[in-house]
Amino acid sequence: MAATEDQISPAKIETEADAVKLEEEEEEDDEHDSKERVLQRYFLQEWNLVKSLLDDIVSNGRVVVPSSVQKIQSIMDKYQEQGQLVEPYLESIVSPLMLIIRSKISELDSRSDEILKIVKPICIIIYTLVTVCGYKSVIKFFPHQVSDLELAVLLLEKCHTTSSGSSLRQESTGEMEAKCVTLLWLSILVLVPFDISSVDTSIAEDESFCVGDIAPLVLKILGFCKDYLCSSGPMRRISGLLLSKLLTRPDMGKAFTSFVEWTDEVLSSKEDSVVNHFRLLGVMEALAAIFKTASRKVLLDVLPTVLNNVTVLSKSSAATRSPLLRKYLIKLTQRIGLVCLPHRLPSWRYVARTASLSENISTGPTQRLAPDHAGAAVAQPECTDDQEDEDMDVPEILEEIIEMLLSGLRDTDTVVRWSAAKGIGRVSSRLTSVLSEEVLSSVLELFSPGEGDGSWHGGCLALAELARRGLLLPRSFPQVVPIIVKALHYDVRRGPHSVGSHVRDAAAYVCWAFGRAYYHKDMKNVLDQLAPDLLIVGSFDREVNCRRAAAAAFQENVGRQGNYPHGIDIVNIADYFSLSSRVNSYLQVAVSIAQYEGYLYPFVDELLYNKICHWDKSLRELAAKALAALVKYEPEYFVNYVLEKLIPCTLSTDLCMRHGATLAAGEVVLAVHQCGYVLSADSHKRIAGIVPAIEKARLYRGKGGEIMRLAVSRFIECISSSHVALSERTERILLDTLTVNLGHPNSQIQNAAVSAVQQLVQSYLIGNDKKAADLISKHLKHLTDPNVAVRRGSALALGVLPYELLIAKWKDVVSKLCSACMIEANPEDRDAEARMNAVKGLTSVCETLTQPRASDPENDDLSLFILIKTEVMDTLLKALDDYSVDNRGDVGSWVREAAIHGLEKCTYILCKKAGDHNNDSFSSLFDSNLANRLIGGIVKQGVEKMDKLRETAAKALQRILYHETVTVPFILYREKLEEIIPNQEGLRWAVPTFSFPRFVQLLGFPCYSKGVMSGLVISAGGLQKSLKEASFSALLQYLGEGEANEQRSKESAMCDDILWILQEYKKCDRVIVPCLKTIEELLDEKMFLNQEAYTLSFYKGVVDSLAIELRASKIFAKLEAGVVILGYIASVSEPISKQAFSQLLSFLAHRYPKIREKAAEEACLALVRNKTLVTEDKIERVKDIITTPCWEAGMELTQSQKLELCELAGLEHGVVFRTRSRTVTKTMTASDENASYSALVDSSGF
Repeated sequence: MAATEDQISPAKIETEADAVKLEEEEEEDDEHDSKERVLQRYFLQEWNLVKSLLDDIVSNGRVVVPSSVQKIQSIMDKYQEQGQLVEPYLESIVSPLMLIIRSKISELDSRSDEILKIVKPICIIIYTLVTVCGYKSVIKFFPHQVSDLELAVLLLEKCHTTSSGSSLRQESTGEMEAKCVTLLWLSILVLVPFDISSVDTSIAEDESFCVGDIAPLVLKILGFCKDYLCSSGPMRRISGLLLSKLLTRPDMGKAFTSFVEWTDEVLSSKEDSVVNHFRLLGVMEALAAIFKTASRKVLLDVLPTVLNNVTVLSKSSAATRSPLLRKYLIKLTQRIGLVCLPHRLPSWRYVARTASLSENISTGPTQRLAPDHAGAAVAQPECTDDQEDEDMDVPEILEEIIEMLLSGLRDTDTVVRWSAAKGIGRVSSRLTSVLSEEVLSSVLELFSPGEGDGSWHGGCLALAELARRGLLLPRSFPQVVPIIVKALHYDVRRGPHSVGSHVRDAAAYVCWAFGRAYYHKDMKNVLDQLAPDLLIVGSFDREVNCRRAAAAAFQENVGRQGNYPHGIDIVNIADYFSLSSRVNSYLQVAVSIAQYEGYLYPFVDELLYNKICHWDKSLRELAAKALAALVKYEPEYFVNYVLEKLIPCTLSTDLCMRHGATLAAGEVVLAVHQCGYVLSADSHKRIAGIVPAIEKARLYRGKGGEIMRLAVSRFIECISSSHVALSERTERILLDTLTVNLGHPNSQIQNAAVSAVQQLVQSYLIGNDKKAADLISKHLKHLTDPNVAVRRGSALALGVLPYELLIAKWKDVVSKLCSACMIEANPEDRDAEARMNAVKGLTSVCETLTQPRASDPENDDLSLFILIKTEVMDTLLKALDDYSVDNRGDVGSWVREAAIHGLEKCTYILCKKAGDHNNDSFSSLFDSNLANRLIGGIVKQGVEKMDKLRETAAKALQRILYHETVTVPFILYREKLEEIIPNQEGLRWAVPTFSFPRFVQLLGFPCYSKGVMSGLVISAGGLQKSLKEASFSALLQYLGEGEANEQRSKESAMCDDILWILQEYKKCDRVIVPCLKTIEELLDEKMFLNQEAYTLSFYKGVVDSLAIELRASKIFAKLEAGVVILGYIASVSEPISKQAFSQLLSFLAHRYPKIREKAAEEACLALVRNKTLVTEDKIERVKDIITTPCWEAGMELTQSQKLELCELAGLEHGVVFRTRSRTVTKTMTASDENASYSALVDSSGF
């Protein structure tokens, strides 16, 4: 072996060396390879497809296949949020496409329409890139030769004068994209470093042109841009960009003045129209772009005019209605302010020293951290600052501008406030220290108590902008930080909800800006003050964006401000994903953070004073659980402080406060008990008196009574689990309270009361036989109460009683619960929820009574198990036939689902007891008959129409077949069942196409076939199309498998099962209607047409059943299916066809016109198929009689036609048309018929 290794080693080393070499070559390829190959390897995945499409366009000089444009668009749209991945390809895409456009423009004069058809699709591709990557990235690759200027203007002129053929087409025509691309192209071309008049060739032909005049080319551009400024599309923004580049040229003074005069007219206009509104937006956007680009010297001349227009417009109704217009007004205002002030870098601003990487590497860690001045903020001496303050000349209009920006911070729309905040920061950066302090004071006034949430939000944004720019000096922290802390907790109640999430989000942004802007020594005290509040917001805020924003701010401060105690640990706990769930934030993240010093008490105070009284009920419940989760850190503090605060609040006049306090008190008491802390006798007394005090104050009445009942039930459950000492009077009050809650119609209150009863009885009533007997008697009596809510609650309460209480009256309890599971005789008393709860209660009682006890480990009471076998199992099997329906739908499915679970559990009880004893008495507890009924009943639910029930039945069968500890015997064809239902997890039993092909195989076993078929016809003959197709196709596939003899055997067995269903469910339309539909579908598939003995017997049984089912029926679907079936049977040979044809003819006199028409149609088809029904010489006359009336118009056969038809068919008139003897008038018949038919159609789902 060693020799072999020695031989292999050199080869292995050589292979590894080759791999390393190959890897190095690949790295070199990345460095020296063509750009295209590198991009293909790492960036745009669809580049090969895009490149092939582009190559086709470039080679043809146009878009030949229009779909290629849509393909490129769909590919690029995927990168809307990651445009940087497309940027490396822009040159390869944009340059060749723009060269095509440029080459085609020269032919515009002669073939303008044709050239535009070529240009527009290419512009769509380019504009798609603009939307993905931004215009700044794309226009870098536009051609920008001087000669292109006139070509671009020519193209824009043609696009401007040509309108699209249809504006209703879903796909783009390219008109808008062509204009946008041309405008962007012009925004580069107008920057040519020559006088534009020297580029304009039209001047040579214009003798009237003088030096100083505006060039015609410029006039054209201005005209187009003015038109596009009125547009609502992207041309408006791009036109403003083009104007800002054009009018700020040195040779455009006259054009600039002319444009400003035009804007003055537009802004002064009083016209109130949609077009004027968009024109205002366009002009404001263009002016803002111009004031951003133009030189200060040029703008100072027009500044008073523009400012005056802005001031007037900001007070107009147009600005009030349009947030976008107000945004542009604020943007222009701030740029006017910047023009007023000379550009300067204030020496007084805070600049944190940024250490370089080389310095960090060359300096050791101790040397780097030792000097106090190593990273100190840079600041100039105060004398220099004062000197600059004296030298600076502040314009008078600046106060007005700042006032407008401050009012913008109070605006109702976020976009306006955000723009105003940026303006405050930019303007303050050019002010002196004293003036900047005044601006800060004005910003801080926005946080006064009288201001709304908009002012707080705008103020936070402004503070963040000031901090980011170093304009908020550390000396202002004592003023600012307390305000930020308040903003972090800003939450103002407004009716049934609250506002303030945007304020809290902005406050977290301020904290984030602090972390980035200031040196850690200046932030040390601030971070100590902000950290608990940031983590409170991060853990307990209602909104996920606020939680994540606060956590991000804390992370930024920890990362940039140095070694904050436990900072990294907390950042790892409170990450982006862990805070996404509110429950996880409260119960996991907050509890983990509270273990670190300095966070427990702030967290408790936040929950105690803000969250348990929150307007959101779910938040109060979470807050109570969070308080309980924090008890483990300091139980004594919670007993002596928290509980003392909570107990008085349980009687508060504020509903939210008393609800949250009641919940929190119960949860804290339970948590204290679980921690092993012993409460004092006085504490026991005060806690025990909470519920009687609530009862005495009548706090269950009026608004909020229901949620108080929920809270009290949970409180009782908690104190019962904690074994709080109760007096007899208090016990009685608590029991009475829970009894009332058990009878409440709200299911949540009932379930909470049931849990409380379970704990209360377990803790206080065991050993008190009299109270226990009274309690059981009360609930047994309530099982027959007329109030359905009382019945529901009592059934559930009996199910949670302990063994010690049930054993005294177990026979009565089981018997009464079995009776409660049955459908009530009086229709007015019927309630599906009461029966469902009775089934659940019965199952729970059986489980409780049969659990092994220390006093009786064998539990050998045979009578109990016999009762479960005979009465309980029979009751649960009958509950599987509960198909009650009300306006909520199939409410019986709730009972059936509970019954499946109950049958499964009772089966385990009986089989376990039978397996533990070898004598005959116990071994007979579970026999083959019971096993067949059990499996057959569950299998039937596995093929019915409800997905949830099918899944429940299949999983129950799976557990029964493969139970690890209990073996269920006597299951016939167990191997086949295990093959159909394998022991695997994740099987999709709720999917019809998966479950039906498996369960339908059980039709081959007589013990299960009737149950399977009775459930299958409901699915196959139902109204749901997908379910119907899946179930029926599975049935056909089953019938078609095997040889001919086997197929006939399956068909014969199915015929017997269908006849059994027709007899078993006689006059039960829930089953009969889908069964008839299934028979009709089977006949359509040419089933039962082989003239075997079993088919004739099947025909006879179906015809006899139809004679009963269709008589006096008003269900259209049933009648229609029956008529079709009779038509098919009438088509077969004697003797049954004559009887079917007779019944079919009787429907020619039916009161529903549609049924008469259908019967006539089927009768004609039967005459064609079966020549023996009527002799050949009479068949034409019979067809004439049947087809003569206009059935759709409601016509009927006359008496003479009926007599003649019977005579020709050889049938007795009195037998065929006996149902038509009525003495009502024709007018009344028509009226009743129409009314009945309308009701019929409505009830049939058509």
